Amino acid sequence: MAEEKKDSVWSSYSEADKKALEALSRGYIDFLSECKTERESAAWAVRAAEKAGYRKLADVVEKGEKLKAGDKVYAVNMKKAVALFQIGTEPMEQGLAILGAHIDTCRLDVKQNPLYEDGGLAYLDTHYYGGIKKYQWVTIPLAMHGVVVKKDGKVIHVNIGESPEDPVFCVTDLLIHLSSEQMKKNASKVVEGENLDILIGNYPLKKKDKESVKDGILALLKEKYGMEEADFNSAELCLVPAGRARELGLDRSMILSYGQDDRVCAYTSLVAMLETKKVKRTSCCLLVDKEEIGSVGATGMHSHFFENALAEVMEACGGFSELSMRRCLANSYMLSSDVSSAYDALYAASFDKKNVAYLGKGMVFNKFTGARGKSGSNDASAEYLGKLRAMMDKHKVHYQLAELGKVDQGGGGTIAYIMAAYGMNVIDSGVGVLSMHAPWEATSKIDLYEVKKGYMAFLKEV
Repeated sequence: MAEEKKDSVWSSYSEADKKALEALSRGYIDFLSECKTERESAAWAVRAAEKAGYRKLADVVEKGEKLKAGDKVYAVNMKKAVALFQIGTEPMEQGLAILGAHIDTCRLDVKQNPLYEDGGLAYLDTHYYGGIKKYQWVTIPLAMHGVVVKKDGKVIHVNIGESPEDPVFCVTDLLIHLSSEQMKKNASKVVEGENLDILIGNYPLKKKDKESVKDGILALLKEKYGMEEADFNSAELCLVPAGRARELGLDRSMILSYGQDDRVCAYTSLVAMLETKKVKRTSCCLLVDKEEIGSVGATGMHSHFFENALAEVMEACGGFSELSMRRCLANSYMLSSDVSSAYDALYAASFDKKNVAYLGKGMVFNKFTGARGKSGSNDASAEYLGKLRAMMDKHKVHYQLAELGKVDQGGGGTIAYIMAAYGMNVIDSGVGVLSMHAPWEATSKIDLYEVKKGYMAFLKEV
Protein backbone atom coordinates (compact mmCIF):
# COMPACT_ATOMS: atom_id res chain seq x y z
CA MET A 1 0.00 0.00 0.00
CA ALA A 2 2.86 2.30 -0.87
CA GLU A 3 0.45 4.52 -2.83
CA GLU A 4 -0.87 5.77 0.54
CA LYS A 5 2.56 7.04 1.59
CA LYS A 6 1.41 10.67 1.87
CA ASP A 7 -1.28 9.77 4.38
CA SER A 8 -0.60 8.87 7.99
CA VAL A 9 -1.50 5.28 8.79
CA TRP A 10 -3.26 6.42 11.96
CA SER A 11 -6.25 7.67 9.97
CA SER A 12 -6.97 4.15 8.69
CA TYR A 13 -7.03 2.41 12.10
CA SER A 14 -10.15 1.17 13.85
CA GLU A 15 -10.51 1.16 17.64
CA ALA A 16 -9.74 -2.57 17.61
CA ASP A 17 -6.55 -1.90 15.65
CA LYS A 18 -5.50 0.76 18.13
CA LYS A 19 -6.14 -1.58 21.05
CA ALA A 20 -3.94 -4.26 19.48
CA LEU A 21 -1.28 -1.65 18.71
CA GLU A 22 -1.17 -0.50 22.34
CA ALA A 23 -0.87 -4.08 23.58
CA LEU A 24 2.10 -4.69 21.27
CA SER A 25 3.67 -1.39 22.34
CA ARG A 26 3.39 -2.23 26.04
CA GLY A 27 5.15 -5.54 25.48
CA TYR A 28 7.81 -3.82 23.42
CA ILE A 29 8.43 -1.16 26.08
CA ASP A 30 8.87 -3.90 28.70
CA PHE A 31 11.29 -5.74 26.39
CA LEU A 32 13.37 -2.61 25.77
CA SER A 33 13.47 -1.80 29.48
CA GLU A 34 14.50 -5.29 30.56
CA CYS A 35 16.84 -6.23 27.69
CA LYS A 36 19.70 -3.80 27.15
CA THR A 37 22.40 -6.29 26.17
CA GLU A 38 22.49 -9.11 23.67
CA ARG A 39 22.69 -11.63 26.54
CA GLU A 40 19.51 -10.25 28.08
CA SER A 41 17.73 -10.13 24.72
CA ALA A 42 18.72 -13.71 23.87
CA ALA A 43 17.54 -14.96 27.27
CA TRP A 44 14.22 -13.12 26.85
CA ALA A 45 13.75 -14.66 23.39
CA VAL A 46 14.38 -18.16 24.73
CA ARG A 47 11.84 -17.69 27.52
CA ALA A 48 9.24 -16.44 25.04
CA ALA A 49 10.00 -19.27 22.61
CA GLU A 50 9.70 -21.98 25.26
CA LYS A 51 6.41 -20.50 26.42
CA ALA A 52 5.19 -20.75 22.80
CA GLY A 53 6.12 -24.42 22.59
CA TYR A 54 9.62 -24.29 21.09
CA ARG A 55 12.07 -26.96 22.19
CA LYS A 56 15.85 -26.80 22.42
CA LEU A 57 17.36 -28.17 19.21
CA ALA A 58 20.24 -29.76 21.13
CA ASP A 59 17.77 -31.88 23.11
CA VAL A 60 16.10 -33.09 19.91
CA VAL A 61 19.48 -34.02 18.44
CA GLU A 62 20.66 -35.76 21.60
CA LYS A 63 17.52 -37.92 21.74
CA GLY A 64 17.70 -38.73 18.03
CA GLU A 65 14.16 -37.42 17.47
CA LYS A 66 12.77 -36.61 14.04
CA LEU A 67 11.16 -33.29 13.22
CA LYS A 68 7.95 -32.98 11.21
CA ALA A 69 5.73 -30.17 9.92
CA GLY A 70 4.56 -27.99 12.79
CA ASP A 71 7.49 -28.77 15.10
CA LYS A 72 9.31 -25.82 16.62
CA VAL A 73 12.91 -25.72 17.85
CA TYR A 74 15.52 -23.15 18.85
CA ALA A 75 19.31 -22.98 19.17
CA VAL A 76 21.43 -20.54 21.19
CA ASN A 77 24.95 -19.39 20.35
CA MET A 78 27.12 -18.46 23.36
CA LYS A 79 24.11 -16.85 25.06
CA LYS A 80 24.28 -13.95 22.56
CA ALA A 81 22.45 -15.16 19.44
CA VAL A 82 19.34 -17.26 18.84
CA ALA A 83 17.90 -19.14 15.86
CA LEU A 84 14.27 -20.33 15.89
CA PHE A 85 12.82 -22.76 13.35
CA GLN A 86 9.23 -23.77 12.67
CA ILE A 87 9.09 -26.75 10.29
CA GLY A 88 6.88 -26.16 7.26
CA THR A 89 4.87 -28.50 5.06
CA GLU A 90 7.14 -28.08 2.03
CA PRO A 91 10.50 -29.88 1.67
CA MET A 92 13.33 -27.85 3.13
CA GLU A 93 15.23 -27.92 -0.17
CA GLN A 94 12.59 -25.52 -1.47
CA GLY A 95 13.99 -22.90 0.89
CA LEU A 96 13.30 -21.07 4.13
CA ALA A 97 11.42 -17.90 5.05
CA ILE A 98 13.92 -16.01 7.21
CA LEU A 99 13.54 -13.00 9.47
CA GLY A 100 16.96 -11.79 10.62
CA ALA A 101 17.68 -8.98 13.08
CA HIS A 102 20.52 -8.03 15.40
CA ILE A 103 20.27 -7.61 19.17
CA ASP A 104 23.53 -5.78 19.88
CA THR A 105 23.52 -2.01 20.12
CA CYS A 106 25.91 0.88 20.75
CA ARG A 107 27.28 1.19 24.29
CA LEU A 108 30.40 1.70 26.42
CA ASP A 109 32.29 -1.51 27.24
CA VAL A 110 34.41 -1.72 30.39
CA LYS A 111 38.04 -2.56 29.63
CA GLN A 112 39.76 -5.62 31.13
CA ASN A 113 41.95 -3.55 33.51
CA PRO A 114 39.60 -0.63 34.10
CA LEU A 115 39.65 0.53 37.71
CA TYR A 116 41.80 3.52 38.68
CA GLU A 117 41.80 6.53 40.99
CA ASP A 118 42.78 10.12 40.21
CA GLY A 119 42.13 13.30 42.16
CA GLY A 120 40.11 11.49 44.81
CA LEU A 121 37.73 10.03 42.23
CA ALA A 122 37.41 6.41 41.12
CA TYR A 123 36.83 5.63 37.44
CA LEU A 124 36.31 2.70 35.11
CA ASP A 125 38.16 2.88 31.80
CA THR A 126 35.93 2.07 28.78
CA HIS A 127 36.05 1.34 25.06
CA TYR A 128 33.01 2.43 23.06
CA TYR A 129 31.21 -0.18 20.94
CA GLY A 130 29.67 0.67 17.58
CA GLY A 131 29.23 3.95 15.78
CA ILE A 132 28.42 6.71 18.27
CA LYS A 133 28.66 10.47 18.61
CA LYS A 134 30.86 10.42 21.70
CA TYR A 135 29.71 13.79 22.99
CA GLN A 136 26.16 12.41 23.41
CA TRP A 137 27.32 10.04 26.16
CA VAL A 138 28.55 12.59 28.70
CA THR A 139 26.55 13.66 31.80
CA ILE A 140 23.66 11.24 31.26
CA PRO A 141 22.77 8.61 33.88
CA LEU A 142 24.19 5.22 32.94
CA ALA A 143 23.49 1.72 34.19
CA MET A 144 25.94 -1.18 34.34
CA HIS A 145 24.89 -4.51 32.82
CA GLY A 146 26.80 -7.71 32.22
CA VAL A 147 28.52 -10.70 33.73
CA VAL A 148 31.67 -11.46 35.69
CA VAL A 149 33.03 -14.99 35.36
CA LYS A 150 35.25 -16.23 38.19
CA LYS A 151 38.16 -18.61 37.64
CA ASP A 152 36.07 -21.45 39.06
CA GLY A 153 33.41 -20.83 36.38
CA LYS A 154 30.92 -19.10 38.65
CA VAL A 155 28.96 -16.46 36.74
CA ILE A 156 28.00 -13.25 38.52
CA HIS A 157 25.20 -11.27 36.87
CA VAL A 158 25.46 -7.50 37.22
CA ASN A 159 22.62 -5.01 36.77
CA ILE A 160 23.10 -1.70 38.59
CA GLY A 161 21.23 1.51 37.82
CA GLU A 162 17.85 0.34 36.56
CA SER A 163 15.97 0.20 39.87
CA PRO A 164 14.91 3.55 41.40
CA GLU A 165 16.86 2.56 44.52
CA ASP A 166 20.08 1.89 42.57
CA PRO A 167 22.94 4.35 42.10
CA VAL A 168 23.80 5.34 38.54
CA PHE A 169 27.06 6.22 36.79
CA CYS A 170 28.15 8.92 34.34
CA VAL A 171 30.85 10.31 32.11
CA THR A 172 31.79 13.82 33.21
CA ASP A 173 32.19 16.83 30.91
CA LEU A 174 34.24 20.01 31.07
CA LEU A 175 32.35 22.94 32.55
CA ILE A 176 31.30 25.61 30.07
CA HIS A 177 33.32 28.25 31.96
CA LEU A 178 36.59 26.52 31.01
CA SER A 179 35.67 25.10 27.63
CA SER A 180 36.76 27.82 25.20
CA GLU A 181 39.37 25.52 23.62
CA GLN A 182 37.07 22.48 23.69
CA MET A 183 34.34 24.39 21.83
CA LYS A 184 36.72 25.05 18.93
CA LYS A 185 37.07 21.32 18.18
CA ASN A 186 34.97 19.53 15.60
CA ALA A 187 32.23 17.25 16.88
CA SER A 188 34.27 14.04 16.56
CA LYS A 189 36.97 15.49 18.83
CA VAL A 190 34.93 17.42 21.41
CA VAL A 191 34.97 14.30 23.57
CA GLU A 192 37.77 11.79 22.90
CA GLY A 193 37.23 8.04 23.16
CA GLU A 194 39.77 7.71 25.95
CA ASN A 195 37.84 10.30 27.97
CA LEU A 196 34.66 8.22 28.07
CA ASP A 197 35.59 6.87 31.48
CA ILE A 198 32.90 6.18 34.05
CA LEU A 199 32.81 7.98 37.39
CA ILE A 200 31.97 5.35 40.02
CA GLY A 201 33.11 6.61 43.42
CA ASN A 202 34.44 9.32 45.72
CA TYR A 203 34.28 7.79 49.21
CA PRO A 204 37.73 6.72 50.49
CA LEU A 205 38.40 3.59 52.49
CA LYS A 206 40.51 4.78 55.41
CA LYS A 207 43.78 2.95 55.89
CA LYS A 208 46.75 3.61 58.15
CA ASP A 209 49.00 4.85 55.38
CA LYS A 210 46.49 6.48 53.04
CA GLU A 211 42.87 7.05 52.07
CA SER A 212 41.91 5.21 48.87
CA VAL A 213 38.69 5.64 46.93
CA LYS A 214 39.70 2.74 44.68
CA ASP A 215 40.11 0.48 47.71
CA GLY A 216 36.65 1.51 48.87
CA ILE A 217 35.16 0.46 45.50
CA LEU A 218 36.99 -2.87 45.66
CA ALA A 219 35.66 -3.46 49.16
CA LEU A 220 32.11 -2.87 47.95
CA LEU A 221 32.59 -5.22 44.99
CA LYS A 222 33.96 -7.87 47.34
CA GLU A 223 31.06 -7.48 49.75
CA LYS A 224 28.26 -7.45 47.15
CA TYR A 225 29.60 -9.76 44.43
CA GLY A 226 32.54 -11.63 45.96
CA MET A 227 34.60 -9.99 43.22
CA GLU A 228 38.34 -9.25 43.21
CA GLU A 229 40.01 -6.65 41.00
CA ALA A 230 41.54 -9.41 38.84
CA ASP A 231 38.02 -10.65 38.03
CA PHE A 232 37.61 -7.70 35.67
CA ASN A 233 39.90 -9.70 33.37
CA SER A 234 37.09 -12.22 32.71
CA ALA A 235 34.15 -9.84 32.78
CA GLU A 236 31.78 -8.51 30.14
CA LEU A 237 30.43 -5.29 31.61
CA CYS A 238 28.92 -2.40 29.70
CA LEU A 239 27.38 0.97 30.42
CA VAL A 240 24.02 1.82 28.85
CA PRO A 241 21.53 4.64 29.40
CA ALA A 242 19.67 4.04 32.64
CA GLY A 243 15.90 3.93 32.91
CA ARG A 244 12.84 2.47 31.26
CA ALA A 245 11.64 3.07 27.74
CA ARG A 246 8.91 5.71 27.67
CA GLU A 247 5.98 6.83 25.55
CA LEU A 248 6.95 9.93 23.58
CA GLY A 249 4.76 12.95 22.83
CA LEU A 250 1.65 14.43 24.39
CA ASP A 251 -0.36 12.08 22.19
CA ARG A 252 1.74 9.08 23.30
CA SER A 253 2.13 8.11 19.64
CA MET A 254 5.85 7.30 19.80
CA ILE A 255 8.39 5.44 21.92
CA LEU A 256 11.65 6.86 23.26
CA SER A 257 14.25 4.35 24.35
CA TYR A 258 17.82 3.18 24.29
CA GLY A 259 18.68 0.40 21.84
CA GLN A 260 15.80 0.50 19.36
CA ASP A 261 18.33 -0.13 16.57
CA ASP A 262 17.82 -2.99 16.14
CA ARG A 263 15.73 -4.34 18.99
CA VAL A 264 12.60 -2.88 17.41
CA CYS A 265 13.01 -5.31 14.50
CA ALA A 266 14.23 -8.14 16.73
CA TYR A 267 11.15 -7.87 18.94
CA THR A 268 8.65 -7.67 16.10
CA SER A 269 10.39 -10.48 14.19
CA LEU A 270 10.24 -12.70 17.26
CA VAL A 271 6.59 -11.88 17.98
CA ALA A 272 5.66 -12.51 14.34
CA MET A 273 7.51 -15.83 14.42
CA LEU A 274 5.82 -16.96 17.63
CA GLU A 275 2.33 -15.95 16.47
CA THR A 276 2.52 -17.46 12.97
CA LYS A 277 1.07 -20.97 12.69
CA LYS A 278 1.16 -23.68 9.98
CA VAL A 279 3.75 -22.32 7.59
CA LYS A 280 4.42 -23.75 4.13
CA ARG A 281 8.11 -22.90 4.01
CA THR A 282 10.10 -23.72 7.11
CA SER A 283 10.39 -20.38 8.87
CA CYS A 284 13.40 -19.10 10.74
CA CYS A 285 13.96 -16.15 13.04
CA LEU A 286 17.59 -15.14 13.53
CA LEU A 287 18.62 -12.80 16.34
CA VAL A 288 22.35 -12.19 16.06
CA ASP A 289 25.16 -10.26 17.69
CA LYS A 290 27.99 -7.96 16.54
CA GLU A 291 26.20 -6.24 13.63
CA GLU A 292 27.26 -2.83 14.90
CA ILE A 293 30.94 -3.77 14.46
CA GLY A 294 30.69 -5.69 11.18
CA SER A 295 28.90 -8.93 12.16
CA VAL A 296 32.24 -10.48 13.07
CA GLY A 297 33.27 -13.04 15.68
CA ALA A 298 31.70 -16.25 16.90
CA THR A 299 28.30 -14.68 17.56
CA GLY A 300 28.01 -12.41 14.51
CA MET A 301 26.29 -13.25 11.23
CA HIS A 302 29.64 -14.08 9.62
CA SER A 303 29.99 -17.07 11.96
CA HIS A 304 28.76 -20.55 10.97
CA PHE A 305 26.18 -20.72 13.77
CA PHE A 306 23.21 -20.42 11.42
CA GLU A 307 24.59 -22.99 8.96
CA ASN A 308 25.37 -25.44 11.76
CA ALA A 309 21.90 -25.10 13.28
CA LEU A 310 20.27 -25.48 9.86
CA ALA A 311 22.30 -28.63 9.18
CA GLU A 312 21.07 -30.15 12.45
CA VAL A 313 17.46 -29.23 11.62
CA MET A 314 17.71 -30.74 8.13
CA GLU A 315 19.22 -33.93 9.52
CA ALA A 316 16.40 -34.19 12.06
CA CYS A 317 13.88 -33.66 9.24
CA GLY A 318 15.04 -36.75 7.42
CA GLY A 319 18.55 -36.32 6.19
CA PHE A 320 21.28 -33.75 5.61
CA SER A 321 23.68 -33.37 2.72
CA GLU A 322 25.87 -30.47 1.66
CA LEU A 323 23.99 -30.27 -1.63
CA SER A 324 20.56 -30.23 -0.01
CA MET A 325 21.60 -27.42 2.34
CA ARG A 326 23.04 -25.40 -0.53
CA ARG A 327 19.76 -25.81 -2.41
CA CYS A 328 17.81 -24.83 0.70
CA LEU A 329 19.81 -21.64 1.18
CA ALA A 330 19.74 -20.64 -2.49
CA ASN A 331 15.95 -21.10 -2.61
CA SER A 332 15.33 -19.11 0.58
CA TYR A 333 13.79 -15.68 1.01
CA MET A 334 14.84 -13.30 3.75
CA LEU A 335 13.80 -10.02 5.30
CA SER A 336 16.89 -8.52 6.86
CA SER A 337 14.95 -6.90 9.65
CA ASP A 338 16.76 -3.66 10.38
CA VAL A 339 15.88 -0.03 10.90
CA SER A 340 16.01 2.87 8.47
CA SER A 341 16.65 6.56 8.98
CA ALA A 342 13.44 8.54 9.42
CA TYR A 343 12.93 12.04 8.06
CA ASP A 344 13.77 14.73 10.60
CA ALA A 345 12.63 18.22 9.60
CA LEU A 346 15.37 19.77 11.75
CA TYR A 347 17.98 18.14 9.48
CA ALA A 348 16.10 18.14 6.20
CA ALA A 349 19.21 18.83 4.11
CA SER A 350 20.52 15.32 4.81
CA PHE A 351 17.53 13.53 3.28
CA ASP A 352 16.02 13.01 -0.15
CA LYS A 353 12.38 13.74 0.74
CA LYS A 354 11.07 11.55 -2.10
CA ASN A 355 13.10 8.54 -0.93
CA VAL A 356 13.10 8.65 2.84
CA ALA A 357 11.10 6.86 5.52
CA TYR A 358 8.59 8.88 7.52
CA LEU A 359 7.50 8.14 11.07
CA GLY A 360 3.90 6.97 11.23
CA LYS A 361 3.70 5.80 7.62
CA GLY A 362 4.35 2.11 8.02
CA MET A 363 6.90 -0.59 7.34
CA VAL A 364 10.06 0.41 5.45
CA PHE A 365 11.79 -1.51 2.65
CA ASN A 366 15.32 -0.50 1.70
CA LYS A 367 16.20 -1.96 -1.70
CA PHE A 368 19.84 -1.28 -0.84
CA THR A 369 21.83 0.32 1.95
CA GLY A 370 25.61 0.66 1.82
CA ALA A 371 27.39 3.96 1.25
CA ARG A 372 27.49 6.44 -1.62
CA GLY A 373 27.87 4.30 -4.77
CA LYS A 374 26.03 1.40 -3.03
CA SER A 375 29.33 0.24 -1.53
CA GLY A 376 28.84 -2.70 0.81
CA SER A 377 25.17 -3.13 -0.01
CA ASN A 378 22.83 -5.92 -0.96
CA ASP A 379 20.77 -4.66 -3.89
CA ALA A 380 17.47 -6.58 -3.88
CA SER A 381 16.01 -7.63 -7.23
CA ALA A 382 12.97 -6.03 -8.86
CA GLU A 383 11.31 -9.46 -8.97
CA TYR A 384 11.62 -9.86 -5.21
CA LEU A 385 10.22 -6.40 -4.60
CA GLY A 386 7.26 -7.16 -6.85
CA LYS A 387 6.58 -10.34 -4.87
CA LEU A 388 6.76 -8.43 -1.57
CA ARG A 389 4.46 -5.65 -2.80
CA ALA A 390 1.82 -8.21 -3.71
CA MET A 391 1.90 -9.97 -0.35
CA MET A 392 1.89 -6.71 1.64
CA ASP A 393 -1.12 -5.44 -0.29
CA LYS A 394 -2.90 -8.76 0.20
CA HIS A 395 -2.53 -8.44 3.98
CA LYS A 396 -3.23 -4.69 3.99
CA VAL A 397 0.21 -3.79 5.35
CA HIS A 398 1.15 -0.14 4.98
CA TYR A 399 4.70 0.17 3.67
CA GLN A 400 7.12 2.66 2.16
CA LEU A 401 10.31 2.43 0.09
CA ALA A 402 13.31 4.40 1.32
CA GLU A 403 17.03 5.04 1.20
CA LEU A 404 19.41 5.90 4.02
CA GLY A 405 19.84 9.63 3.43
CA LYS A 406 21.15 11.51 0.42
CA VAL A 407 23.54 9.70 -1.92
CA ASP A 408 26.78 11.35 -0.82
CA GLN A 409 25.92 11.89 2.84
CA GLY A 410 27.31 8.59 4.11
CA GLY A 411 25.36 5.40 4.62
CA GLY A 412 25.25 2.22 6.66
CA GLY A 413 25.05 -1.53 6.43
CA THR A 414 23.10 -4.52 7.73
CA ILE A 415 23.41 -8.32 7.69
CA ALA A 416 21.63 -8.50 4.31
CA TYR A 417 24.76 -8.78 2.16
CA ILE A 418 26.05 -11.70 4.24
CA MET A 419 22.94 -13.81 3.69
CA ALA A 420 22.65 -12.75 0.05
CA ALA A 421 26.00 -14.49 -0.55
CA TYR A 422 24.12 -17.81 -0.42
CA GLY A 423 22.17 -16.76 -3.51
CA MET A 424 18.89 -16.19 -1.68
CA ASN A 425 16.58 -13.20 -2.14
CA VAL A 426 17.23 -10.66 0.64
CA ILE A 427 15.98 -7.15 1.33
CA ASP A 428 16.25 -4.83 4.32
CA SER A 429 12.95 -4.14 6.04
CA GLY A 430 12.03 -2.50 9.32
CA VAL A 431 10.90 0.83 10.74
CA GLY A 432 12.08 4.40 10.59
CA VAL A 433 14.05 5.69 13.59
CA LEU A 434 14.79 9.23 14.69
CA SER A 435 18.17 9.94 16.35
CA MET A 436 19.56 6.53 15.32
CA HIS A 437 22.61 5.45 17.36
CA ALA A 438 21.98 8.16 19.96
CA PRO A 439 21.61 7.09 23.60
CA TRP A 440 17.85 7.58 23.18
CA GLU A 441 16.11 6.82 19.87
CA ALA A 442 12.51 7.45 18.78
CA THR A 443 10.08 5.26 16.82
CA SER A 444 6.37 5.37 16.01
CA LYS A 445 4.00 2.91 17.66
CA ILE A 446 2.06 2.49 14.45
CA ASP A 447 5.19 1.57 12.50
CA LEU A 448 5.91 -1.05 15.16
CA TYR A 449 2.50 -2.60 14.58
CA GLU A 450 2.71 -2.42 10.79
CA VAL A 451 6.12 -4.07 10.64
CA LYS A 452 4.90 -6.92 12.83
CA LYS A 453 1.97 -7.37 10.41
CA GLY A 454 4.41 -7.28 7.51
CA TYR A 455 6.67 -9.93 9.02
CA MET A 456 3.67 -12.21 9.62
CA ALA A 457 2.47 -11.69 6.04
CA PHE A 458 5.93 -12.63 4.78
CA LEU A 459 6.08 -15.87 6.82
CA LYS A 460 2.64 -16.91 5.60
CA GLU A 461 2.94 -16.01 1.92
CA VAL A 462 6.52 -16.18 0.67
